[in-house]
Amino acid sequence: MQERSVLVTHLRRYMTRHAACQMFRYAWAAPDTVLGLVFGFVGWLFGASARFNNGTVEFCGGRLLRRAGLLPPRFSFCAITFGHVILAENLATLAAVRAHEEVHVRQYERWGPFFVPAYLLSSLAKVICGGNPYRDNCFERQAYESDAARKTAVSFTRE
Repeated sequence: MQERSVLVTHLRRYMTRHAACQMFRYAWAAPDTVLGLVFGFVGWLFGASARFNNGTVEFCGGRLLRRAGLLPPRFSFCAITFGHVILAENLATLAAVRAHEEVHVRQYERWGPFFVPAYLLSSLAKVICGGNPYRDNCFERQAYESDAARKTAVSFTRE
C-alpha cells in the first residue's frame, strides 16, 4: 500500500511538471500562434475547414488556402506553420506533410518569438553562401530529417 502511495505521488509530480512545461511551450510560441490564427481565420472566412489535432489548430482548403501554391515560386507553399497553427492547401496535402509541419511546431516551442528571425537568418546565410534558402535552411533540414516527415513531405515541396 505504501509503495502505491509513493508511486501515485511521483506520478502526480511528473504530471504537474509536464503540464507546466506544456503551458510554457504554448505561451512561448503564442505570438506566432496568434498570427497563424489570424491567417487561419481569414482562410476560414473563405471556406477553409478548421480542426484541432495533436495540440495544433489545422486549417485547410477554402478558396484562399488552395491558391497558396499559385503564388510566385519564391513565396508559394503547400503548407506553412505559425506557432501551433498549420495552414495547408487541402486535406490531402495536410495529411501528407503533417509530420514535417509538426517538427516546425516543436521548433516554435523551442525558439518562441525568435523562430521567425532565426529562420530568416538561416535562409539569408544560405543565400550568401550560394545555397538554397529553403532546402539548405537548418530548420527545414531538421524537419526533413524526421523519418515520418521525410517519407511523405518530400514530394509535396516546391522549389
